[in-house]
Amino acid sequence: MATSVVLFTRDLRLHDHPPLRAALDRSDAVVPLFVRDRAVDAAGFAAPNRLALLADCLRDLDSGLRDRGGRLVVRSGDLVEEVCAVAGEAEADEVHLAADVSAHAHRREELLRSALSARGCRLHVHDAVTTVLAPGSVTPASSDHFAVFTPYFRRWSERAVREPLAAPRRVRVPDGVGSEPLPARGDLTGLSPGLPTGGERDARKRLTAWLRGGIADYADHHDDLAGDATSRLSPDLHLGALSPVELVHRARRAGGPGAEAFVRQLAWRDFHHQVLAARPHASAADYRTRHDRWRTGAAAEADAAAWRDGRTGYPVVDAAMRQLRHEGWMHNRGRLLVASFLTKTLYVDWRVGARHFLELLVDGDVANNQLNWQWAAGTGTDTRPHRVLNPTTQARRFDPDGAYVRRWVPELAGLAGRSVHEPWRLAKAARAAYDAYPDPIVDLSEGLDRFRRARGRD
Repeated sequence: MATSVVLFTRDLRLHDHPPLRAALDRSDAVVPLFVRDRAVDAAGFAAPNRLALLADCLRDLDSGLRDRGGRLVVRSGDLVEEVCAVAGEAEADEVHLAADVSAHAHRREELLRSALSARGCRLHVHDAVTTVLAPGSVTPASSDHFAVFTPYFRRWSERAVREPLAAPRRVRVPDGVGSEPLPARGDLTGLSPGLPTGGERDARKRLTAWLRGGIADYADHHDDLAGDATSRLSPDLHLGALSPVELVHRARRAGGPGAEAFVRQLAWRDFHHQVLAARPHASAADYRTRHDRWRTGAAAEADAAAWRDGRTGYPVVDAAMRQLRHEGWMHNRGRLLVASFLTKTLYVDWRVGARHFLELLVDGDVANNQLNWQWAAGTGTDTRPHRVLNPTTQARRFDPDGAYVRRWVPELAGLAGRSVHEPWRLAKAARAAYDAYPDPIVDLSEGLDRFRRARGRD
């Protein structure tokens, strides 16, 4: 009897799963396997919020497999050793895996291929599982990747997207392959109180609701901080509870400006993945160095702490940081604002911000998190690397009546209209009523002058 192992990583779903479909087509039995990789824990990526989402996804995946006559096998330890052990127990001759782009993923694939080959077992790596198009499948004539989004998007839009695959009706798992207990969200501590649930079932419900009621207005309202008019599907994409390929097809069927804007965001996700695939060092080093001499020392550390705590004195920045801590998620416009504020107004290293985001973001992954931070810092792919977002100007534009700020900064809830964005401008007696909220930790003009001097643009 031919048997295959399907190694799930960031593709925790049954719908549109090319590795699982290929294994079922080629084998009589399949072992669906997830390995809690010791190397991921050692690297500091096992943050509580994402572990909670992972636990939800694994339980939902196991449930879906059991509905089809199968089950999920869970192991923990060294990934290569565990995959080889399971392949041996199942007498499997193939292992199927979705391609990924991080340096860790590349090393994992190389080590796994070598170890399996020594045992007479083949490794099959499948593209376009965690992204719409495979990184490297769309390239300019003069380079191995696109460094600017607009020409990438033009070429990306011209490429055919494979059709999504239906979920299997039946999955036969061989006997005799042991599994550890499934992890549970209840075993974790330190979670954000407003954390969403994970898993393919809930993700597909969110997707259906989004396509029916949100996507039509996305182009006009996706930057509205208080309106919360984004899809909120990024956590489901992060661990693969939803297929980006399926999202593109279903959005295009919905049609209209909102769907087009949403598909563009999926292309941005692919864009960052193809950058990281070509330049793995960009997860930790500047993609394009500006020779920054980032601030260090006690004053910089105090500023970064105030930023993390949502106590900078700039209400829209603080609102976004408090949303992050409460929900493990932040509105995309908020992410741009707080990243610009940390790296350009406070002139603190983008890696400080990226690390904090990865500690809390339920959708935090290396490609999107690190490269979006580099974009905001001006060390990445932004074609205007020295732009600085003014938080009060941005607040007036994207939170015009202050509803977002009042939601997340209750100390200022009594301030009406736009005055909530600049409490330091209140008359002395009026300001005293809101003294629980701090004054700005830096004057915006001083921060701008410091940044321009640091970048040699004064």
